[in-house]
Amino acid sequence: MLTKLYVKSAVALDQLRKDERGVTAIEYAIVAVAIAGVVAAVFTSDSSSGLKTALDAAFTNITNAITP
Repeated sequence: MLTKLYVKSAVALDQLRKDERGVTAIEYAIVAVAIAGVVAAVFTSDSSSGLKTALDAAFTNITNAITP
């Protein structure tokens, strides 16, 4: 009886280890966190540096160049 329990437990643990159904969800969560981190780093509230300030300056230059 104890041997049967051991075998069933070993088979169940082996199947659990090979199960990859949740791996995709975890990968998507990691990608979402990475994207959120990049967006937060790029568009920080610091007005003295960052991509937002550079984009604002570029659009201002373009607008000034186009306006007669």
